[in-house]
Amino acid sequence: MTTWRLIIDGPIDGAWNMAVDWAVLHARQAGDAPPTLRLYRWKRPTVSLGRFQPASDVDVALCERRGVAVCRRPTGGRGVLHDDELTYAAIMGADDGLPRGVSASYRALSGALVAAYRHLGVPAELTSRPRGSPGAAACYLHATGADVSLGAAKLSGSAQIWHRDTCLQHGSFVLSRDTELEAAAFRLDSEGERALARGTRTLSEALGRRPSDATLARAVVYGFTEALGASFEEGVLTSGELAAAEQAVASFRVVCGP
Repeated sequence: MTTWRLIIDGPIDGAWNMAVDWAVLHARQAGDAPPTLRLYRWKRPTVSLGRFQPASDVDVALCERRGVAVCRRPTGGRGVLHDDELTYAAIMGADDGLPRGVSASYRALSGALVAAYRHLGVPAELTSRPRGSPGAAACYLHATGADVSLGAAKLSGSAQIWHRDTCLQHGSFVLSRDTELEAAAFRLDSEGERALARGTRTLSEALGRRPSDATLARAVVYGFTEALGASFEEGVLTSGELAAAEQAVASFRVVCGP
């Protein structure tokens, strides 16, 4: 059984969250850090744009007015509004047993998410086929085979990037969703907002109650243990990872508002 480092962070600035994920990815590739599962939250509502997504996909002026930060992810995909959620970042490589290739690695890591949801009592499953609005700027208007669903409703999406033979995948366990703010941030009309509400489910909706922070974190750890055969030891970032994140953070900040 592979031993992973578990890092649990509280609410943090969005650009810093992305810089830390990037720093851990490079540290693992260099052999300076073990495979890592990082669980974290967001200091305030934050839009993360995919690595190659144009900033024009988000209404930056509206975000500034409404106190929403905007950052860029090191991973690809479409924009996400992060707010009331627990985000995970899993960093591991082929030497840690992760299958090579995007599709195979998504299946392996998303299997851990399914196991976490089922441990909580939600009969989640991997999305069987792409659906939704392929051209939409908002991630939650489109579902792919890398996502986790409850019936036809999307529970969570994930994005990943490979650096040589090491992978970073991150995504969210959404507890509640402000569809009005999400629609406004991505310039969606009223039908787009309704599509967000129809096509998604939060964890609290799926359970009929809100799980505690500790219960959710334990479920995520259980999911990775069950699906990947990992064991966990709590740890912290190394001084090298912190220094790398400090150097990189500005490159992930699009706008942070007042």
